Amino acid sequence: MKNIDTAFRSIRSFAVIVVIGSVSLCGFTLYKSFRLVAEMQNKIYILANGKALEAYASDRKENIPVEARDHVRMFHQYFFTLDPDEKVIQANITKALYLADASAKREYDNLKENGYYANIIAGNISQQIKVDSVMVNTNEYPYYFRCYATQNIIRTTSTVSRSLITEGYMRNVSRSDNNPHGFLIERWTTIENRDLKIENR
Repeated sequence: MKNIDTAFRSIRSFAVIVVIGSVSLCGFTLYKSFRLVAEMQNKIYILANGKALEAYASDRKENIPVEARDHVRMFHQYFFTLDPDEKVIQANITKALYLADASAKREYDNLKENGYYANIIAGNISQQIKVDSVMVNTNEYPYYFRCYATQNIIRTTSTVSRSLITEGYMRNVSRSDNNPHGFLIERWTTIENRDLKIENR
């Protein structure tokens, strides 16, 4: 009887240890599985030129300064990159106006009324812009920005370099194909637009 009782206790202890070990292993496996699934949901793969590139999801707060600067840069590229072709001008301005409010439309209407775009077409003038830097204050909403850029106006006989400084505010809007960053530029004004140098061609 003593041997049976000792054997039963040994088997019971062994069974308890096996059960505890099994439950611990299952718990650890479930924890690791959920963690792996969560990590995989934060990763996406983008196919670019036949190559798979890995991308990571993140909160928008982390990317606001980068996205805001790129939004301002894109707007200025579209608004100020002009060629002597009415369709090109219209296409670029249309893209720019999706990124800003009525203040940009007002500026466009003023330039059009003064014959600026007609002169570009008639004079075979190309206008290019290089955004040097964009300063964005994300501590207060709407976000204030100031853009520093250099314009190159290429005429048949000369190239004019101009300094361009603009400022405005940005507010959040829904993202779309026409506005991928989800910002809208408001109260946009030009602070400075002056000649830096003129080079003969």
